[in-house]
Amino acid sequence: MSLQQTHSHKIREQLIQRYSQVYQLGIRQRLHFHLRRLLWFAVVQGLFVFKRLFDIAAAAVALLLLSPVLLATMTAIRLESPGPVFFRQTRVGRWGKLFTMWKFRSMYIDAEARKAKLMADNEMQGGVLFKMKSDPRITRTGRFIRKASIDELPQLWNVLCGDMSLVGPRPPLPGEVDQYSLADRRRLEVIPGITCIWQVSGRSDIPFEQQVELDVAYIESQSFTQDIKILLKTIPAVLLGRGAY
Repeated sequence: MSLQQTHSHKIREQLIQRYSQVYQLGIRQRLHFHLRRLLWFAVVQGLFVFKRLFDIAAAAVALLLLSPVLLATMTAIRLESPGPVFFRQTRVGRWGKLFTMWKFRSMYIDAEARKAKLMADNEMQGGVLFKMKSDPRITRTGRFIRKASIDELPQLWNVLCGDMSLVGPRPPLPGEVDQYSLADRRRLEVIPGITCIWQVSGRSDIPFEQQVELDVAYIESQSFTQDIKILLKTIPAVLLGRGAY
């Protein structure tokens, strides 16, 4: 039996032991238990629906207000280098669901082919993520829009489609998830976001292990108020450009 199967078996046994005791209670106590469970489910689902409605409204307004920036970026990318304006990439969403994430293209069109030669220069600790402060694959326009996080704006469309949220752990690549430990996979328990708690706390300067810790802390304490705080902190984080490369 693998480590993951053993862990799942232990959790299943604990759940059976905990909730089997409910059926040993009286009718009134059992009704009280099921009522509390129903109320808890209603609150959780209500928060999810409210967050989803907020995401749709905010993403639609942001796309409308930022349309001049989007058009200017598309023009700059087209003028500097040949290739598509947008970059599509398969990412891993909630519970391991794959989806297509959109970004403005910030690299030359042969960037993926050149990545293997640059792996030895990876500056991210742990080896799960790949980051370079002076990545030669990035165009001049790409360097600017990355610093200002403009390259992430097309992900507002992902928010409208329901693949992403405004706030949540950043969606990883399938190859990164293949290297995840069981604890790292907790990042996949919620819908991924455009911005997250570690992006307003240092971004790429934070080691991967600490990113996971911050994401798990967010998942365990998430609320609408916390999301608003992270969105407000994102503005100075973007303007200062700390850890963005």
